[in-house]
Amino acid sequence: MTFETLELKREGFLATVTLNRPDVRNAFNETTIAELTQVFQSLDSGPSVRVVVLAANGPAFCAGADLNWMKKMADYTYEENLADAGQLAAMLSAIYHCSKPVIARVQGDCYAGGMGLLAACDIAVSADTSNFCLSEVKLGLIPATISPYVIRAMGEQAARRYFVTAERFSAQQAKACGLIHELVTPELLDEKVTELVRQISANSPNAVMQAKRLVQTVAGQTLTPELVAATVKGIAEIRASDEGREGVRSFLEKRKPGWLS
Repeated sequence: MTFETLELKREGFLATVTLNRPDVRNAFNETTIAELTQVFQSLDSGPSVRVVVLAANGPAFCAGADLNWMKKMADYTYEENLADAGQLAAMLSAIYHCSKPVIARVQGDCYAGGMGLLAACDIAVSADTSNFCLSEVKLGLIPATISPYVIRAMGEQAARRYFVTAERFSAQQAKACGLIHELVTPELLDEKVTELVRQISANSPNAVMQAKRLVQTVAGQTLTPELVAATVKGIAEIRASDEGREGVRSFLEKRKPGWLS
């Protein structure tokens, strides 16, 4: 696949998707949205990929919406805005529902719609010099389409503040509210991401996919008999799977499992 606004690199089990519009701080437009949707849908079904890293070139991770794209949107009708927002929602869904774990490598500032990209990922590693902002209300807008992901990632209480203040906050504050998992100096960013990729790649590919789906299914649900029954079914199915059986056997036999051979 070739792209106008992205780079895609494959190394063994790892696929790295890199935002490549550094001249506009990786702000996205309709082309970026379409390309991100396409690449994540493709990686979702790619059997050789176990981990995806979402990265960016240049000093910023993502500044949100491109200004020229915003100029076009200023004259959109309600129906056109509805269709446009639907494409953004599809992109975020493609990242969030990708069956492979997605690690965000945040090397610089992340604002507005860029926060949606970050929040749709499973794991977020950031340079400690990055800044974050949900700036929509400054423009008379709200972070509606990204809100399901951002609120899940940072929690309701933090969202109540940052949605309405539109203030810039530090990487340290982002980690404190749970938006960022790991905070490192810029020089150690690649090392930390590589460490996480190796840890994930050492695990059962099927179990990793099912574990990701498990979190999405169980999180926020009421503890009902139906939910308990679903988890009972889940462990029974994974125990009976080929990788489940191989993993237990290899542990008992004190050898490496087949997926590491």
